[in-house]
Amino acid sequence: MKRYGLIGHPLGHSFSKAYFTEKFEREGLDCEYLNIDINEISLLRQLVINHPDLKGLNVTIPYKEAILPYLDALDETAKGVGAVNTVKTLPDGRLKGYNTDVIGIERTLKNTLASPALILGTGGAAKAVQYVLRHNGIPFHLVSRDPNKGHFTYETLTPAVIREHLLIINATPVGMAPHVSEAPLIPYEVLTPQHVLFDLIYNPEETLFLRNGKAQGALTCNGLSMLHAQAEAAWKIWNQEEKQ
Repeated sequence: MKRYGLIGHPLGHSFSKAYFTEKFEREGLDCEYLNIDINEISLLRQLVINHPDLKGLNVTIPYKEAILPYLDALDETAKGVGAVNTVKTLPDGRLKGYNTDVIGIERTLKNTLASPALILGTGGAAKAVQYVLRHNGIPFHLVSRDPNKGHFTYETLTPAVIREHLLIINATPVGMAPHVSEAPLIPYEVLTPQHVLFDLIYNPEETLFLRNGKAQGALTCNGLSMLHAQAEAAWKIWNQEEKQ
């Protein structure tokens, strides 16, 4: 049996295990997908040693950037992003990192890549968003709680800034289950039907961030289609032969 898994901490929000388990059953594949909650990314090597039949991993919060020093190689996209959400165990035992979030984000945003964007967050998921926007020639600004990491903090987000950025992307975990009553602190009251709000979160299906946008007439989109696209891209990577 081939085994795959998800590493992160915590993992209660994730649908990856359900997605792949259903896929394996539907396609009659002798595979298993594990949720592997680790509280230190330094445990990665021991995890692989303990599970010699582990062929690949997905990576979620908070390890998409922290995992980089523990990998033996990165593909070009992962290098460009500076974050990894997919790991493949190579035949010689080395670990190679990839970023399939880029594929999921690009496919989700393919019809809305026509506006200056505001990215909420500066972590690993936000880096994948930046990569996609940059490669599509879409200008963007970053919002962070840390004034040294973004162009704006939440305290300096004025109505004028919101009006100037018609695409607003939540790349933070704020609003993710079980904390469903939370939402990024932006001036929602100035949103318009010309705005598009994209939340990388898919659990819950409609976050408070999206509900607030919808109440102002904005077009909204959650991260479920992104999840599916990046998962299938990861599956393809795990099962393709490496070029020598």
